[in-house]
Amino acid sequence: MRLIGVASIAFVLALTFTSASAREDSHSRFDGREIFRFDTFGDEQLWTDVLRLHEAVQTVSPTTALSVGLKVDVNALPQAIVDKLLAKEVDLNDPAVTMTLLKLNAVVGVMGKVDDSGRLTSIGITCALCHSNVDDSLTKGIGKRLDGWANHDLNVGVIAGLAPGLAAFKTEFSTWGPGKYDPRHHAFDGVNLFELHPGMKSVPVVTPAIYGLKGVGFETYTADGPISYWNNYVGVSQMGGHGSFIDPRIGLFINQTPDVVTPKLKALLDYQLSLRAPKPPADSFDHRAAARGRQVFYRVAGCGSCHSGPNYTDVVSDRPGGIPVLHDPAETGMDPAYADRTATGKYRTTPLRALWQHAPYFHDGSAPDLPAVVDHYDQHFNLNLTDDQKADLVEFLKSL
Repeated sequence: MRLIGVASIAFVLALTFTSASAREDSHSRFDGREIFRFDTFGDEQLWTDVLRLHEAVQTVSPTTALSVGLKVDVNALPQAIVDKLLAKEVDLNDPAVTMTLLKLNAVVGVMGKVDDSGRLTSIGITCALCHSNVDDSLTKGIGKRLDGWANHDLNVGVIAGLAPGLAAFKTEFSTWGPGKYDPRHHAFDGVNLFELHPGMKSVPVVTPAIYGLKGVGFETYTADGPISYWNNYVGVSQMGGHGSFIDPRIGLFINQTPDVVTPKLKALLDYQLSLRAPKPPADSFDHRAAARGRQVFYRVAGCGSCHSGPNYTDVVSDRPGGIPVLHDPAETGMDPAYADRTATGKYRTTPLRALWQHAPYFHDGSAPDLPAVVDHYDQHFNLNLTDDQKADLVEFLKSL
């Protein structure tokens, strides 16, 4: 079987120009899905101009890209390429194929500009990089988009570490591991990448799923602000977008004009709120045990006192001014290290949505599975649950 490189599939690239034009038109109307999937907010100023990531990506093969958790949107690929991938006739060890995928806007969350000679001239990232996955319908890492699903295969630290301009942070970033990121470690102000807490060790947290946010009101583990607050913070200070973000509570003041982030926050929020949490497969949990576990959840263990309402969280209350209900780390037995560097210093009650598909659990991923979550609270609150009660409670959590 003969493997082919980029040359024999180049004919499909003409299709890209039509789709790119359509995206630009959509951006002008502030289409939330297009912003989420394709808008870099001008963050090429970080990833290209400062970090020079494009220089390293130029030599990265699809096999290597998939190994660090990058995903490929099969719907962005012309059928001719899909057929050749299925027939294993594409050389996935050829970096030139990576350039073809970028030119087709097929790499989820990565936007690259490739010139006629096949050279990558710039690169930027979008919200979808961390907060979208694929269903692996073609092969591992290549499939239809699943917007809102956290990409727990993505090793952001290793990917960023490829950049020649990241020397000062490379070692620390490399310790994060797949599916984790430390959003309170550093920031970019349009010119410099700097530490938010000089001398303090990085504390990475699990990348959260962002579906099922409607009615939650606060996206972050520490409820530092409503969802658009976090979108603005990440878009400007973490992604490196060209915009403004100010929060005196954490001593961060970034002002860039024009601000291309703020005008798009409403459309982005509307799209995020439209993403529904996926229901668990019918055969993925024991229905009878889950019914018993529901009684454990509400009556025996008292979990519902905090995990309340339709979203299973008490973070949204009737307090004037939309002040969130928060909990001291010691109250729930959580490590305070991450909260100590945030604006609130506390943790919110995590909304329990689609737990069946996004292990590990807790902000730091310290619970590898749901039995570990139940054991933690059983010990912390001295619940003295029996083994049968714990097993039933796990089945109920899997049913949410």
